[in-house]
Formats: sequence, structure tokens, C-alpha cells
Amino acid sequence: MRRDVLLLQGPIGPFFSRFAEELNGRGFNVHKVNLNGGDKLFYRQPGAIDYAGELEHWDAFLERLIINKNIGRIYLFGDCRIYHRIAREVAERNDVRVFVFEEGYIRPNFITLEEDGVNGHSPMVAKGFSLPRSTDSTVNESEFSINVFSLVAIYSMMYYLASAYRKKLFPGYQHHRDFRWLPEGFRWIISGFRKIRYQRKERRVLGNLLPEFEGNYFVCPLQVHCDMQVVVHSDYNSIEHFIGDVLTSFSRHAPKNKAIVFKHHPLDRGYTDYTNLFNNLVSELGLQGRVFYVHDLCLPTLLKNAQGTVVINSTVGMSSLFHGTPVKTLGKAIYNLPGITSQSSLKAFWRKSGKVDKDMFARLRNFLVRQNQLNGNMYKPMSKESISGLIWSEQLLAEHSYVEDRIDTSRTPKLRVVAGLDVMPSGDDRSDDAKAA
Repeated sequence: MRRDVLLLQGPIGPFFSRFAEELNGRGFNVHKVNLNGGDKLFYRQPGAIDYAGELEHWDAFLERLIINKNIGRIYLFGDCRIYHRIAREVAERNDVRVFVFEEGYIRPNFITLEEDGVNGHSPMVAKGFSLPRSTDSTVNESEFSINVFSLVAIYSMMYYLASAYRKKLFPGYQHHRDFRWLPEGFRWIISGFRKIRYQRKERRVLGNLLPEFEGNYFVCPLQVHCDMQVVVHSDYNSIEHFIGDVLTSFSRHAPKNKAIVFKHHPLDRGYTDYTNLFNNLVSELGLQGRVFYVHDLCLPTLLKNAQGTVVINSTVGMSSLFHGTPVKTLGKAIYNLPGITSQSSLKAFWRKSGKVDKDMFARLRNFLVRQNQLNGNMYKPMSKESISGLIWSEQLLAEHSYVEDRIDTSRTPKLRVVAGLDVMPSGDDRSDDAKAA
């Protein structure tokens, strides 16, 4: 197998720096491309290159780097970002394996590491898979009780501030969301105040909801407003579109004794507030007293007492199934399988939600834990067993360790002439990395 690997953008924070150190310890030679000042701030390992070119030249630059460095695999976080979508295409042309990190399919104690893509891009969605017959897990799991909100907020402000400070080093960079540091920092401050405000405001909501609607309400968890999984892997163009579609269907087809609870995404507090939208829709559709819009209610409690859960492709769907609450997905999701989630229409789901096959769900969960779930957290190390702070199963540890004689690819990439462009080596690796330009 090829020893050299390439890291692209990781989650905000130092996780990819720790992960690179761990890969080096497993025998790999690790290279990294920084696309902005935030990437550069958090990556503290050698072997990094600052990409200073325009997006239109990213394809050519990356292909040249892969060939010159003989890259065998790429690691990245989130496969829907424009730079990463292009990277997946380049990798496929050059027979380079791509491994994608994402928030865990199983929450809250796992993260996902899957080859080729996640969620709607997952090979499990494209090619299908067979579940094991046994429900017994062969993987030891550690459970954590952790709140990383404050840490993510600090990392985010540091990331955006560093990106603004070093903007001239990355003139061609295009971010997937608003990239101004001052508004971003202000949003996280707003988020903190809103968290406190809604915790106080919603103390009595469950006390009002459960006596009247226990077992007769649906949970609808909202995803973040800029979640690419929504735009790429569903027919919705926004969260507002989803809310309108679901409420219209609910008003027309759900029995009059049913209610619906929309839960705001905790990482979206500082960015969006759908209060006016809900007020208008409730009035327009005549749903007074049957629609609850909440921010900080305990999600497990909501799920346990609900009749069903409606999602686009949120991993809350997996949590709902874990608690025995039927799920209807309206987008592509790896767990949207016959026997696992409802395959009926949303219209029918309001009246007959069905039941969760607990045995089949246990088999699905155990399959995921073995195949592509890592015990831990990307923002705070959860274990001293590894430098990355993750707990690796034997299967995944073997897959992501260098073995010289192992066949890691089906063919050798063909050399081709690629046009040049500007690149600035990072740190003390200028002379060596410049050769890749």
C-alpha cells in the first residue's frame, strides 16, 4: 500500500492535528492542505501546504499533488463541501481511497469514518448491505457524558478570527457559509444568551405537552440552516421549505387529537429563529394549540413519549429508533430501510406510524459500530488510548494502519501533465513541499 496520505479540511479545532500525529505513529507519511487561516491555526504538524489558488484551479493543483506525493488515501470532514466534492472526483480518477469523517450516525458517543462518502453518498445507500443475523455486539463501547457547546463556540470564534487575520494568504478561498469573523462571533454570543433564555422559558412545556398529548404527538428535529445534507440529499432547498411542507401535510392529514413538536438544532440558535414562520403557519393552517416550537427540551424525553418522528436525514432518526419511536425520513439516510423506518407516505404516517423492529435495529446499530463508527468526540478527547482521543475497534484500527505488503488499491494511477499554479508551503517545509507545486 502507499505510505503517503493527505488530509484536507477537518472539523473546527485541533482534531485533525491530533489525528495526523496518530497516523504518523501508525506508519503513514501525512501531508495536509490548509485552505484558510483557520485550518492553518489549528494544524500544528509538519507537512502542511497553504493553497493560495482560486477554486477553479483546485482540481489541477490537487491532482498534481497526489501524483507528486504518491498519495494513497485522503481524509476529510464533510463530503458535500465544494473543495471536497472536487477532491472526491480527483481521487477517483487517480485510484486514491477517500475516507470521510462526519458526526456519528449513532449519537452521542460516536463519530463516523466511512470510505467514499457519508449519509446519501454512503456506499451503503448506493450499493446496499446485508445485516448480520446476530444482535450481539463484538465491540466494547464507552459512554461519555459531555457538553462541548462552549468548546465549539470558542473554536469557531478562533477559527473565523484567524481566517480573517490571514485572509491575504488565501485570496481565492470560498467558504460554505458566511465567513466574516465579527458576525460569526456575535452569533455564538447570541446563541449562549438564547440557550439560557429558552432553558428558563421552556421549563413548563413538557408539563403542558405530556398530560394532553402523551403518545399522540410527533417530533420533528430541525437540522442546521446550512446543512449540506439537506440540499444535496433531499428535495428541500431550505429548512423553511421543510417546515412548510410538514405542517401543511400535518394540517390536512393528521387526526385532530395529534400535536407536533419542532425542536431547533442546538448549534443553530445564533443563526436562525423560526418563531415568526411558525406563528404565521399555525394561524394560516388553523393549528392553534397543536404545534410546539422548542429549543432546549430534553430530546430523549421527547422521543420516548412520541408517536413518531419525522426527519429529513438527521441522525436523530437513529436516536428515535433506539427509543422505540417509529421514524419517517423525507431525504436520503443510511438507516432508511424497510423494516427499520416507515416506508409509507407522510400522509399515511400521521395516522398509522407502525412499530420499530427492535431486533432489526439492534442488528443495524451493531453493524454500523463495527463498520464505520468510532467511539469518541471530535472536539474533546474522550480517551487516552489514542492520540486522537478516540477508541478504535480492532477492525478500524487495522484498516487505518500502514502495512507495507497490503494491497490498498486496485490499480496504479496514470501520470498526466497538469497545468501549474501558485502554492505557498506552510511552516518549515517550503523547500520540500514546493516540489509538489
